[in-house]
Amino acid sequence: MNKLLIALALLLCFVLSCKKQQEESVAKMDLKNKIDRFAPTELSADLSCLSRDDKIVLDKIVQSAELMDHIYLHQVWNGNYDLLEKLQKNTSEEGKLRYLYFLMNMGPWSQVDNNEAFVDGVPKVKPLGANFYPADLTRDEFENWVKNLPVSEKEKAKGFFYVIRRDSKGNLITVPYSNEYRRWLEPASKLLNEAAEVTTNKSLRKYLKLRAKAFLSNDYYESDVAWLELDSPIEVVIGPYETYTDELFGYKAAFEAFVALRDDEATKELEKLEHYLQEIENNLPIDPKYRNKKLAPLSPIRVVDLVYASGDGNHGVQTAAFNLPNDERIIRDKGAKRVMLKNVQKAKFEKVLIPIAQKVLDQSQIDCVSFDAFFMHILAHELMHGLGPHDITIAGKATNVRQELKELYSAIEEAKADITGLFALQYLVDKGVMDKKLEETVYPTFLASMFRSIRFGINEAHGKGVAIQFNYLRKQGAIDMSDGGRFKVNRIRIKDAVKKLTSMILIIEAEGDYNKAKSLIEWYGNINPATQKTLDEIKDIPIDIRPVYKLIANLPNRIR
Repeated sequence: MNKLLIALALLLCFVLSCKKQQEESVAKMDLKNKIDRFAPTELSADLSCLSRDDKIVLDKIVQSAELMDHIYLHQVWNGNYDLLEKLQKNTSEEGKLRYLYFLMNMGPWSQVDNNEAFVDGVPKVKPLGANFYPADLTRDEFENWVKNLPVSEKEKAKGFFYVIRRDSKGNLITVPYSNEYRRWLEPASKLLNEAAEVTTNKSLRKYLKLRAKAFLSNDYYESDVAWLELDSPIEVVIGPYETYTDELFGYKAAFEAFVALRDDEATKELEKLEHYLQEIENNLPIDPKYRNKKLAPLSPIRVVDLVYASGDGNHGVQTAAFNLPNDERIIRDKGAKRVMLKNVQKAKFEKVLIPIAQKVLDQSQIDCVSFDAFFMHILAHELMHGLGPHDITIAGKATNVRQELKELYSAIEEAKADITGLFALQYLVDKGVMDKKLEETVYPTFLASMFRSIRFGINEAHGKGVAIQFNYLRKQGAIDMSDGGRFKVNRIRIKDAVKKLTSMILIIEAEGDYNKAKSLIEWYGNINPATQKTLDEIKDIPIDIRPVYKLIANLPNRIR
């Protein structure tokens, strides 16, 4: 009898062991498949234009930029740091894959899977307010608190650079970023000052010194203006900027860094577009009262090759270009800069967009897809972020679009930049500023790119913004689907449909109409069965790239 019990116990242990191994094998394969959706891509740049001192400057800037990873981890979720240490200790194959995927997402939620958790023991639903607000904070509690604050405190509560915390009595308070993240901002500031002492470029020295000061003072205005005026072979932006991570209100800025080298020839080619921005603004299809009568004087465009990105600038789907700063005061008074990451865009075009186009587009339009059209629409997208309504007046009160549209702002603004980008390019073609060939290539290229972006997930601002456009254009008959399930641009209807949607979104922003923005998203911001079928057919194509920064050696504070 004892022998039988022992045998049964051993058999049970064996079965359980086999089951555990099977579960681990399935989990490992699932993680590998998730990671393989991002094509590893070496990103490099030509350093031959840099002097020996420039290379020292670049190294110190990159070291400072690396610290943005630490801050961003803390901003995403208050449990990220403890989880990071736990994942680092698991050296099994599955453990290493989970750790890598955690770093790719800068947290335990898979961004392209509608923020599905892939680590046990974390909240199943990603906190909407990230770690900018107390975990138990509701929208109503915050808004009721803000109502009773003096104007100066209200601006902090809804401002870019203050987190919301509770004091010992449970009352809500604002804490400046310079205090909340001092542990990392002090060494980052020191490194920027050291780089400033080495560089011989006056504008770079000014920016680095002012940004180092801003990290400790929490006042970013002067350093953002200095960045707009930066004229250096090393193009760097570092600090708190985008608000996508704050999905509760869209108020709080996340830390990021982009370190790049300027492509002087490509930058010079695009300079002429800066002179047409006011003309485009004057011809937007909205009531003239909503247009900016005089855009701010600075609107530089830079074409660069990315050397290193960190924090909010390096997770999930990679940034291809950006338009900064987001501070409405600076946009109004000084302007905005558009930076095109050319080596990133080329990698996305070759590894993602071309394979998608070959599977989703009608045969008659596949050959119309071009890198120049892809590049120019991304540029137009960034240019149009700076045009249209920003500061607005609602019921006699001065406010801005971001404050009025709250958590809906990011998706609406991304849709606006895309569709008005098409409108602007068509306007420049009609004016003879851009080659007529662009009209033939930009619409099919954008159509293929829509499928690229929708795959980011409709919980993400860019994906949701593209879903709105795709469904609207389909309803207007501007995108046709063949019997075989392939799509093509209807060249007769596309221009008018683009103009209509441009007008609709601009009016929503001009009027700060939260309810109309919500209705637009609810009506069009979804994936219908036909679109899902196409997405299923391209599931084996990479969603995006996974950058490998070839020029960056071992960094002292490196997380990844």
